[in-house]
Amino acid sequence: MVSASSAEMPFLEHLEELRWRLFRVALALALGVGVSFALIFSKQVDVLALLSVPIQPYLKRPLLVTHPGDLFDIAMNASITLGLILASPVIVWQVWGFLSPALYGHEKRVVIPALVFAALLFLAGMALAFVYVVPVTLQFFMSFQSGAVEVMWTVDKYMGFIMSMCLAFGAVFELPVVIALLSALGIVKPQLLARFRRHAFVGCMVAAALITPGGDPTSLLLLTAPLYLLYEVSITVSRLIMRRRERAVGAEGL
Repeated sequence: MVSASSAEMPFLEHLEELRWRLFRVALALALGVGVSFALIFSKQVDVLALLSVPIQPYLKRPLLVTHPGDLFDIAMNASITLGLILASPVIVWQVWGFLSPALYGHEKRVVIPALVFAALLFLAGMALAFVYVVPVTLQFFMSFQSGAVEVMWTVDKYMGFIMSMCLAFGAVFELPVVIALLSALGIVKPQLLARFRRHAFVGCMVAAALITPGGDPTSLLLLTAPLYLLYEVSITVSRLIMRRRERAVGAEGL
């Protein structure tokens, strides 16, 4: 439903607006990735040194490269990830500019803070994984090391491991924002969330088992606990939003 303040636009004008906004998003992504790759290629940002900090205590020799293109692939993946982060304000602004005319006033007041918290929670999840979860998981894996074998970490395997862990934690930390937006739109109610607490706990364990590499119990527990805690936080946030939504709808109906 379109809000009363938004003007009616013909379908072709909507398509034209969408085309230009997608063009701006693509341009922002290209610039973000280009700048990121330039920084990494010029060694202004030493990605390998930064990402290898958690594994340094367990290395007897430098990480191995088994293919000539491995380092380039890592640089490109890091550039794309960093480029997405740099371009995210432009992407969010373009998405908001396209969708905001179709939202009510109380929905607009919820979406903007939600987008800010989404970015902060994503970064918090990645930081938690990098600073705490990855080192603990590596310690668990290396506890199986034996004198009869020598563990040799390759660059591609290690970088894939650490980036998947950080991105997974960043993604699951978006749960409160998703539930907040669904609550603001009236799709999810806090009573329903509270009723399915036990199911949510099992779901958190299953999600953690699918996300964590190797399925070791340490990383499983370290992901299940914050994920379920975020679910409880989401219930509280949903209650607050539903109360504000009911008051706002009542005020707009007067």
